[in-house]
Amino acid sequence: MKKVAVILAGCGVYDGSEIQEVVLSLLAIEQAGASWHCFAPDEEQHHVINHHAGAPTGESRNTLQEAARICRGEISPLTELDPTEYDALLLPGGFGVAKNLSDFAVNGSSMTVQEDVLHICKAFATAEKPAGYICISPILIPKVYGPGAKGTIGSDPETAAAFEAMGGEHIQCPVDDFVLDQSRRLLSTPAYMLATSVSEAASGINKLVAKLVDIA
Repeated sequence: MKKVAVILAGCGVYDGSEIQEVVLSLLAIEQAGASWHCFAPDEEQHHVINHHAGAPTGESRNTLQEAARICRGEISPLTELDPTEYDALLLPGGFGVAKNLSDFAVNGSSMTVQEDVLHICKAFATAEKPAGYICISPILIPKVYGPGAKGTIGSDPETAAAFEAMGGEHIQCPVDDFVLDQSRRLLSTPAYMLATSVSEAASGINKLVAKLVDIA
């Protein structure tokens, strides 16, 4: 059975991982006949958002502990992820990618990627193992794969411009499809960058995950 490592960024679209994207991804992995294990940085997240009011709460939460809520505790610190033990990598979206896995939300195209996240993602790239990036997580692609790497964040012009400013080649993609950078074994899909429903998000995620497992 092929094994997929999944990197999470907390719990909740505004300050962590997008919950529906994560659940859809884990379901798709299983339906493709593979297994998954989740990982997250064991550190304080950028901030905490009240998802009902849409405003910061002022409290402090741990990214790993929050991410554990989504996957029923089946999660490990990111520092324990050994790329040699997994066949593929997957990063769901959510603003935690831009706040906890990187500082894109603050610094835009001048962003840096969290050290452990960058190390792991680059390890999969160097080993030529396939990786899937969903929703906003493709914004990490230029920092991981370098100039010319292809990916999509849907059609948002500002985010696409930042992607290209960092050296990536942005490709507009409909919600029900994915972009494959074949030479890098790299996949991306817009999901909730474009989706207006769970089923729309699922349409692209399911295709991406099926291809990810197939080429692993």
